[in-house]
Amino acid sequence: MDPLPREADQAIFTRRAAIACAVLFATLVTTQRLMGREFVSDSGFGLWTGAWTPNTSQWIADPYSTSHVLHGVFFYWLLLPLARWLSVPARLIAATAIETGWELLENSPLVIERYRANTASLDYYGDSIMNSTCDTLCAMLGFWLAWRFGWKWMIALIVAIELAMLYFVRDNLTLNILMLLWPSETIKAWQTGG
Repeated sequence: MDPLPREADQAIFTRRAAIACAVLFATLVTTQRLMGREFVSDSGFGLWTGAWTPNTSQWIADPYSTSHVLHGVFFYWLLLPLARWLSVPARLIAATAIETGWELLENSPLVIERYRANTASLDYYGDSIMNSTCDTLCAMLGFWLAWRFGWKWMIALIVAIELAMLYFVRDNLTLNILMLLWPSETIKAWQTGG
């Protein structure tokens, strides 16, 4: 008999997970406010904006929200080896903590300046608190999708999102990581239409 319950038989959103994630969200909001981030952008509240606009990373969602969904998928897979010791809700909490940590790092002056200097995001000044919170929710959605559906569906989702972003936005998670760590003037020129 297998000592572990099957992943699909476990509940993912338990009361404990909801409380822990709420604490993580409160920490994210409070810390970003202390860092000087605004709740919403000067342009106000919006549901969706395209890439490369002044409202990118300011409103609820933008094309980069899909990259945060992929974060959640990858965090699920990264934490999967711990399934023997950590339940699905505990791994969801861990994934949410990792995404919260990324949102705080991404909005630090060091990373904001790196994005502005090395990527096509020349006008990037960081995320609004609303956008960071929604990006974290997108990562949680990605975690849930990876938990709920098999790896084949997730590979298809990853490829579809990365190719759609590449075609429509000239950017995606892969290029974002590449340009942040190993900038390329050729890619930067292509992204800006040069």
